Amino acid sequence: MVAAPAGIATIADPTRPATPKTTMNILDIITPDCIKAPLEAQDKKAAIYELVDLLAKADKVDDVEGLRDAVWSREQTRTTGIGHGLAIPHGKCVGIPRLAMAIGMPAKPMDFAAIDGKPVQLIILLASPIDRTSDHIQALARISKIMHPEPFRERIYAAKSAAEIYELLREAEKAT
Repeated sequence: MVAAPAGIATIADPTRPATPKTTMNILDIITPDCIKAPLEAQDKKAAIYELVDLLAKADKVDDVEGLRDAVWSREQTRTTGIGHGLAIPHGKCVGIPRLAMAIGMPAKPMDFAAIDGKPVQLIILLASPIDRTSDHIQALARISKIMHPEPFRERIYAAKSAAEIYELLREAEKAT
């Protein structure tokens, strides 16, 4: 884009090649050791903490308490139970060197104060460095896109193991 003074529209510069748009791949931010099925947690806060602990065990977070506080504070602001059995708690803190994700499947559907009033069957926690807002938003969008089709949600909710959840995500990414 050609720089323009404030209030004046910009136009594409035909002498510069277009920047290719890349689609985020969920497999770049999740590893099999950051998926747990079933979770031991029986409530929302414990589930968030358990998922943060998975990230810490995998050396993906330097400040466990900082991330716990960031995600729980965000959850208190507005529920991340987005409906259709899915919750995507997320937070940003300085103790995260790069985007990371953990996934947990409650042993039984869990109350997450979801917007549709239904319990959640899968929790996808996203953790980001404070200065990576764009990547954070792209990851949330990618998770939402993958989880949107009902047939896929049904398959992932029926998964019996962390390995099966990872394989389903791998297939979903390969298909797009």
